Amino acid sequence: MMTDSQNIAEIIFDGFNRYFSRFQEITNEAQFRFENALWQEVQEMSAFRIDLYKDSVIETLESIKTSHKGSTILQSDQWKKIKSAYSQGIQEKPNIEIAETYFNSIVCSLFDHQQIDDEIMFIHSTQKQCPIEWHDNILRRYRIDTRISMVVERILDDIHFNLPYENKARDIRYIVYAIKKFVYPKIKTDRSKVSIEVLKSIFFRNKGAYIVGRALWENNTIPFVLPILNNENGTIYIDTVIFEPDDVSIIFSFTRSYFMVSTPIPSYLVNFLKSLIPHKGLEELYNSIGFNKHGKTEFYRNFIKHLEKSEDKFVLAPGIKGMVMTVFTLPSFDIVFKVIKDRFDPPKEVTHAIVREKYKLVSRHDRVGRMADTQEYAYFRLPLNRCSDELLEELKKVAPSALIFLENEIVIKHLYTERKMIPLNLYLQTASESQIEAAMDEYGNAIKQISSANIFPGDMLLKNFGVTRHGRVVFYDYDEICFLDECHFRKVPTPQTEEQEMASSPWYHVDPCDVFPEEFCLFFTGNPSAKKAFEKHHKDLYTTEFWLKLQEDIAKGKIEHMFPYRRNKRFSRTVAARPTSNSEPEVDVQ
Repeated sequence: MMTDSQNIAEIIFDGFNRYFSRFQEITNEAQFRFENALWQEVQEMSAFRIDLYKDSVIETLESIKTSHKGSTILQSDQWKKIKSAYSQGIQEKPNIEIAETYFNSIVCSLFDHQQIDDEIMFIHSTQKQCPIEWHDNILRRYRIDTRISMVVERILDDIHFNLPYENKARDIRYIVYAIKKFVYPKIKTDRSKVSIEVLKSIFFRNKGAYIVGRALWENNTIPFVLPILNNENGTIYIDTVIFEPDDVSIIFSFTRSYFMVSTPIPSYLVNFLKSLIPHKGLEELYNSIGFNKHGKTEFYRNFIKHLEKSEDKFVLAPGIKGMVMTVFTLPSFDIVFKVIKDRFDPPKEVTHAIVREKYKLVSRHDRVGRMADTQEYAYFRLPLNRCSDELLEELKKVAPSALIFLENEIVIKHLYTERKMIPLNLYLQTASESQIEAAMDEYGNAIKQISSANIFPGDMLLKNFGVTRHGRVVFYDYDEICFLDECHFRKVPTPQTEEQEMASSPWYHVDPCDVFPEEFCLFFTGNPSAKKAFEKHHKDLYTTEFWLKLQEDIAKGKIEHMFPYRRNKRFSRTVAARPTSNSEPEVDVQ
């Protein structure tokens, strides 16, 4: 007969199995949606899959409470036994790390995040190292022991789509040309000793599909990604081939929606991705394939390890202080921490609940490569002796209700973590003329791409955008965002009298949803160089016509494909499949 502890462990395990099974089911339908160009459904199911985890945890908690009324389920000693029973049941499971995180979520929800203890949770994982033969489960291997075009054709044939290629010979020719131009010069050995490994699973996101693999020889590795697009006329085509590690990293960026990719053994897939882009943390890689809750677990484990091996103190983040958030960072750690203030400085009129809802919206929405992913934490603990006096003073001043002081720790009841970037206004202060122009072009592109995804940034001040290590400009301040199709874009009325013309505040009626694009130039007050560079590339953002056209496209259900690579890397689809011997593909390949 089962003990209470064993029974509760079984309920949690059953809940996890239902969650994971449904997660895989939704994910495995991604190829059907891609092949049938069901782009609206792609976005809907992406958000649904994110919500699935929380819904499953709530359902499992209700099952525990219903079946164990009046029992001692809130006693820590009992949860030591429950953890032990659960741990025994998951040791041989291929998704053990996700199962541990699911258990942690149950405990955190039950104890309101206030019992963070390795004796009743999996603060440290019990997962074993991947076996040496792990890659056999997820990869196909190819030897370059024949013509490279034949190897490429075999790779494409083995990745099965239910649609024909628009022009397969042309695509193979492009890929071969790219390999000869970029890969062959790096190989200093017999090419027959080079092998190619390709993941069996296809990565789907938005309107694209991606084949991911690597070339190997001796101790060298070159990653590659083959993006595939749907012609929406019954055929598909290879859009480009990406080799540069930095470009591969951008495809798996924290600014993009999570991939739909079949992951029966998540750790195997993540280990392979880690070999391609080793500078990315496990948390970001798990996030990228849809296991964002486990990404939080990996982040916390990495955070604890970093604290143990570092000595610097948490300090206020550089830049202009926010009116809604207090932002701080650990200089040696690539993350910022954001805490909502108790009260907001004028003219901000949002509430705590509204701010949290805005951040939730972004987490579920298509971030189009221009909005930073955030992770939400409750009762986050920091060592008191690692917090600078300035930071503690600021937190006590602006967010006292969010703080709990213990003997050696400060507990922050609610915060967000986000990748560290250089605020755009600070970046421009030391940028060269060419860097200013590039950054302002990126800034305009960020606004346009966010808006095309039906998100209006609201407060577009330069301080609300950051510059990544790749030079991309990313939006990260969400308290004023709204859906673009809810905005009313207007021209500023022409003054009819001298009094109206000289008025210090609008003399005309302004509704909450009114937006006046010609006033966007005010965002560059005090920075004429930035204004000049912006207007060189994006003066159309000052016009109501631009925004009304966007709203029209959104109303028609138009979904733009935001390429996670530079457009000049795309293959031309107008070049003949079989060129003359003296011609080369018209493509800028890396």
